[in-house]
Amino acid sequence: MVALKDSLEDPWPADEPEAIERGCDHPDCMAAGTYRAPKSRHRLKDYYWFCLDHVRAYNKAWNYYEGLSDDEVEQSVRADTIWQRKTKPLGSWRAREHWLREKVAQDFYADQQSTANDHAGANRKAAGKVSEIDQAMQVLELAYPLDLATAKSQYKMLVKRHHPDANGGDKAAEEKLKAINHAYGVLKAALSV
Repeated sequence: MVALKDSLEDPWPADEPEAIERGCDHPDCMAAGTYRAPKSRHRLKDYYWFCLDHVRAYNKAWNYYEGLSDDEVEQSVRADTIWQRKTKPLGSWRAREHWLREKVAQDFYADQQSTANDHAGANRKAAGKVSEIDQAMQVLELAYPLDLATAKSQYKMLVKRHHPDANGGDKAAEEKLKAINHAYGVLKAALSV
């Protein structure tokens, strides 16, 4: 009979964690400590184990912000709204950088307009070379002084004019549109620096 009983027992018992019998951490309480409560706000993963009555009392008395000033509580709440990560103000540095770039470009081109046009045109003609930026400006029908907003508005106007749908699917219009898109890409890259 003993051999039969041994053979009927499961040789692979289920992997069930054994319940740990903890006593309530409240002094003078003999009940089972089945409910956990953090020991402090600095040790949130270190727990007291209480019975139901004592965990309720502990939770009523719990104050996460105990010992902090109003300013420290405000800083903690604000940090929690962004998951304790550092952030930068939305768009402010880019807006300032863009404004500064535009302002410098406007001032530079306003001062240098006549001399730049004369010297640049003479130098290019003498060298027999035209830069990619100058070619892009010719395609977009633009001249110095130039800024990104002017190039963008001219680009939009030319795209509407030369779009194949507006020209009955004309292949020449499609090729012109490709040249316009390439020229705008070149100018956008040059003016965004």
